[in-house]
Amino acid sequence: MAKQHLKNFTDGLKAGIPIALGYLSVSFTFGIIAVSYGFTPWQATLISLMCTTSAGQFSGITTMLVPGQYLDMLVSQLTINIRYSFMSISLSQKVNERFRGIWRLLFGALITDEIFAVAVSQPVVSRAFFAGLALLPYLGWGGGTLLGAILGNILPERIMSALGLAIYGMFIAIVTPEMKKCHPVILTVAIAALLSTCFTYVPVLNRLSSGLAISVCAIAAAIVSSILHPIAMEEDQTEEPNHAQ
Repeated sequence: MAKQHLKNFTDGLKAGIPIALGYLSVSFTFGIIAVSYGFTPWQATLISLMCTTSAGQFSGITTMLVPGQYLDMLVSQLTINIRYSFMSISLSQKVNERFRGIWRLLFGALITDEIFAVAVSQPVVSRAFFAGLALLPYLGWGGGTLLGAILGNILPERIMSALGLAIYGMFIAIVTPEMKKCHPVILTVAIAALLSTCFTYVPVLNRLSSGLAISVCAIAAAIVSSILHPIAMEEDQTEEPNHAQ
């Protein structure tokens, strides 16, 4: 049993390496911006370690520059991060029987878009696999923030712009294999991309916060795909025990 747990943990570590590399570059940018806003390197790093969410962090430090806007921060963080609740609900249907209780509480705080995308692609998510999957990205996010806060002013602006695109390339690399294996996923991605474009360029819609827009796109795309390509539920075919004497 211990050997199997170790294997699951190792598999999770391997799956988390590309995510960690992407997070290292993206959080580097956050570290630079946080320091430019007046935060110290250790404060910026602490934010990343306690709240691993790129959009939420960028929005949070902007709101923190104006004292007293607690309601604005509450609303912005709720709309930006509410999508993680939907991810957690979806992922909870795939975890094994040992992944429960305090472990869900601890590891639930580590769910991100990319970690969810990798975890949900597994037939069954064990506690050991998820621990390995989330470990390196978590360290990469915190470490990248620290490096960015300390060394950011040294790098040329062109390199910083390239680092900002890394997370998008990483997410495409995660989603593409699933699109090849399952054609309905292509429809889901297309619907989400179309809606996201509308929320970016269409007047009135582009005033919606990025977090709420992401949530709407994800839910709408999932609903449409589930209606057009429903997945049949597997019924328990276990027979009743024979009590005949």
